[in-house]
Amino acid sequence: MVSTAIPPPEEHVLGADRFLNRELSWLDYSARVLGLAENSHAPLLERAKILAIFASNLDEFYMVRVAGLKRRQSTGISVRSADGLSPRAQLELIAERTRDLVERHARLFADVVQPELEKQGIRILHWAELSEDDTAQLREYFRERIFPVLTPLAVDPAHPFPYISGLSLNIAVIVRDPALGAERFARVKVPNNVPRFVPVADGQTVLPLEELIAAHLSSLFPGMDVGEHHLFRVTRNADVEVEEDRDEDLLQALERELARRRFGPAVRLEIGETMDQHMLDLLIREMDMSYADVLRVPGLLDLSALWSLYDFDAPALKDPPFVPATHPRLSEGETAKSVFATLREGDVLVHHPYDSFATSVQRFIEQAAVDPDVLAIKQTLYRTSGDSPIVEALAEAATAGKQVVVLVEVKARFDEEANISWAKMLERAGCHVVYGLVGLKTHCKAALVVRREGGALRRYCHIGTGNYNPTTARLYEDLGVLTADPRVGADLTDLFNALTGYSRQTSYRSLLVAPYGIRTGLLERIERETSHAVAGEECGIDIKVNSLVDEELIDALYRASNAGVPIRLLVRGICTLRPEVTGLSENIRVRSIVGRFLEHSRAMCFRNGGSPEWWLGSADLMHRNLDRRVEVLLRVGDPTGADHLRDMFETAMRDDTIAWDLRQDGNWEHTKGSTDYQLELMIAHKNRTD
Repeated sequence: MVSTAIPPPEEHVLGADRFLNRELSWLDYSARVLGLAENSHAPLLERAKILAIFASNLDEFYMVRVAGLKRRQSTGISVRSADGLSPRAQLELIAERTRDLVERHARLFADVVQPELEKQGIRILHWAELSEDDTAQLREYFRERIFPVLTPLAVDPAHPFPYISGLSLNIAVIVRDPALGAERFARVKVPNNVPRFVPVADGQTVLPLEELIAAHLSSLFPGMDVGEHHLFRVTRNADVEVEEDRDEDLLQALERELARRRFGPAVRLEIGETMDQHMLDLLIREMDMSYADVLRVPGLLDLSALWSLYDFDAPALKDPPFVPATHPRLSEGETAKSVFATLREGDVLVHHPYDSFATSVQRFIEQAAVDPDVLAIKQTLYRTSGDSPIVEALAEAATAGKQVVVLVEVKARFDEEANISWAKMLERAGCHVVYGLVGLKTHCKAALVVRREGGALRRYCHIGTGNYNPTTARLYEDLGVLTADPRVGADLTDLFNALTGYSRQTSYRSLLVAPYGIRTGLLERIERETSHAVAGEECGIDIKVNSLVDEELIDALYRASNAGVPIRLLVRGICTLRPEVTGLSENIRVRSIVGRFLEHSRAMCFRNGGSPEWWLGSADLMHRNLDRRVEVLLRVGDPTGADHLRDMFETAMRDDTIAWDLRQDGNWEHTKGSTDYQLELMIAHKNRTD
């Protein structure tokens, strides 16, 4: 019998194939990152660093995204992705795409980058290539520094197969008992608390630690015949799920789950290309994996270790140093001027790393900490650096008797342990530390300073797109607004009250706040642009985000495109919208820029019939950001700031800008432009301050 069921309205009008796959889109982004390392004009150590970043990113993708798909598959949850694929189908496509990327990644290092490094005197040698003097030196190093921390683990009836920790590098060894003739399997973990590359002779020649250990396996198994050995590496599910309950201490619950994380199921097995089938069969069987989970890697395993090579003193092989400039409005000049005095004259939009984080946002918090007229500081912390001047300033302020409230998001993925440590340290300093709302992550970047001025109180604020992290502020591109606008101050006061106490505040004066207001606010503005298009008025939408996944917003953009609204999307990473499709998205253009700095800011403009609105904030257009996080978008009221955002966007979307453009078939096309977007911004900011 033929079904006469009518498809859902959106699918019927817009088409069932209107979404691209999220996971494959992430792999496309990873390929664009790898493309930076393939650029022969880039400095050599920068290319090596990109190879390390690619490896780390892929590790995290498997630990979270692939692990999630495997969990759904194993539990029988057959929810399909927006493009109609089952978890099994997605895993098969991911495996196929990943094999190609891993091969490309490994060959790029082995065949191109490593030989070029050798020409520059940076050599990664094999044990057999060392001189007698070098081997003698390294044998001593092994005896003193490495041998004492190694623990060979046998596998036999008295010794079960050992637990293999996630992301650890391991040597699988076959040993033979000459007396009995029996062969046994053993595992030696390559320690991760000593350098992966061991310096040889001149300091710019190194030996991989696993080769040093492999050359001394006989000392680990005295009296045994050591046979073949091979490297392998396991990736495990590292996602943490905390059942939040008001009756349980969140820190204790999270610490318990973090202890369990290391025992998550294995989701990927990387092996050296020479491993034989017998040994692979053993690993697969003992770790309860499938052959589909195996990646055979040519050359070195775990190229994230290439980060250590970047520390070599070789400035000619790196990008020229870039020194961020102090924003002209915040430059102290001959007469020192406080940030508060500057903000009383008007808002300041800062653009990192082009504008210095240290002389803007960091100075704002540091001045507040020591100002006797400041009564309170309230701030969110999602991720920060290991030695954070922001945290030190907050602790100093609390010690000085100011009321300091810090919302530390202890559930920030892979920063949980660091954030727990920060939270405890801030509590010891006298800060009021809270951990957000049950069921929601607090991802917004906001700071509120309350200052006594004359007989009144004035509030000063910062709202941004990036974390309060001075280290990543030099590497990530982010935006922020410093303001003394009373409406923003009142809104942040209400927001912090909602975060720290019992409040059901859902509407604000000048902010859009998730999970209640950002989705509806953006939908209203997209529909308003659609109405302007129908009325023949000026219209247009520009959006810059890290990821665009939310189907409801994508469908709204499709409808706006069909009404004639020109839409330009600058999406660094995942984009599941399909652009340039006749009758669906012919008015939508999607572009991605990857470069020296990680494009991390979120900003958007609605032309609004000739009265454009610019917004910036912490939210990507994803379900988790709009529905399961506390996020903030701020309307940029300062005309100078709005002009900067407009110029930034126009430069990024120029036809001659080097970028990647998404086509309707889901492929990304590299534009062979002549303009480096980030270099243009570096030059513009330098000229502004000269």
